[in-house]
Amino acid sequence: KKQLDELADAVTQTEAQLAAARENGTPEQVAALEQTLSQLKAAHAQQSAAWQENADELNAAFAALDAARAALDAEKENAEKEFDAAEQELSKTEETLTSGEAALAAGEKAQKEGAAKLKTAKADYAAAKKDADKALADAGLTKKDVDAVAVTYAPGLIGAVLVGVSFAKSAAYALGVPLIPVHHVRGHIAANYLAFPKLEPPFVALAISGGNTLIVDVRDYTDMTVLGATRDDAAGECFDKAARVLGLPYPGGRPMDELAQQSAGGKYELPRAHVSGAELDMSFSGLKTAVVNLAHNAQQKGEALDAPALARDFACAVSGELVPRAMRALELTGHTKLVAAGGVAANSVIRADLERACEKAGCRLYLPPLRWCGDNGAMIGAQGYYEYQAGRTAGLELNAYATMDLGTLE
Repeated sequence: KKQLDELADAVTQTEAQLAAARENGTPEQVAALEQTLSQLKAAHAQQSAAWQENADELNAAFAALDAARAALDAEKENAEKEFDAAEQELSKTEETLTSGEAALAAGEKAQKEGAAKLKTAKADYAAAKKDADKALADAGLTKKDVDAVAVTYAPGLIGAVLVGVSFAKSAAYALGVPLIPVHHVRGHIAANYLAFPKLEPPFVALAISGGNTLIVDVRDYTDMTVLGATRDDAAGECFDKAARVLGLPYPGGRPMDELAQQSAGGKYELPRAHVSGAELDMSFSGLKTAVVNLAHNAQQKGEALDAPALARDFACAVSGELVPRAMRALELTGHTKLVAAGGVAANSVIRADLERACEKAGCRLYLPPLRWCGDNGAMIGAQGYYEYQAGRTAGLELNAYATMDLGTLE
């Protein structure tokens, strides 16, 4: 901006000099000043364009955000324009990276990552709109029939959660309806309300997934307290890591379960942890390490692992951490209903152990169908209904979070 102002002053001064030369100067002086003035004007125009280009880039970004709140259809069109402008800027960036091989390599990496993020964001928003339109069509509804918009805002993979929160805020704003923030684990518990319409609190919930392992006292639909939790790895995370050791695909829950069904187990001794002073808390890091050590030792000795037996014994070890603590929580709370929730609740060994334990204790067990165990939008809608009834809504300042305790709600 300073250079731009200096060029403007130079143009003004040269114009004055040229006017004086035309009255009293020689033709050579006039020609020289005309040439200088032409060069200064060209430089001023070039600098002005560069200044305007930077200002336009920032204005385009803010314009895209404002357009997203205006309406879903308008948001898509404006976002595409923003993405196109950003892609053009990325291609120009490559031409300006001349500060050595290291800087060039860093620039190329940033360019590729930026282009990938732009394409991913464009695809995510398009998919979100497509899914929302399909959900309304399947329900026989229109956008005008929507009373509120519920969205997972924590915890979870931050990129995915951010896309969902951004889309939900745009939808709520465009439709003029309340925005309802839903904790991811609360949603998993609420999946049971879909599977068992007559289920009502109070009850104990065993919420077990790739990112969370919790024993929860559900006193009411929105009144919950964590009684016990893992101190390190989540149960689902532990299954994923064990699956990787056995050469199984990610996510490892289902492949591990299918492999375990091929053996009766009982071949491998695996540790089961106890947390001193917290009888309902759990730890799975030792179990994970034991599987890694078994695999390494077998490899060093040239021995083959009995993969089905190890998968079975591993599932039994995880279940041995979960089921007794869930039953103890029933005793401590005096509740007579146990609810399982989350992706790990689909494991056949854990489901069978829960059934046997509840039958022995005379407690009612609620196991969601497999399709309601993993992440899904219906469970967020179910919990969103109860949060809405409780008067819990959020404004457009709602943020996304990778981690959040069940009892710490925004």
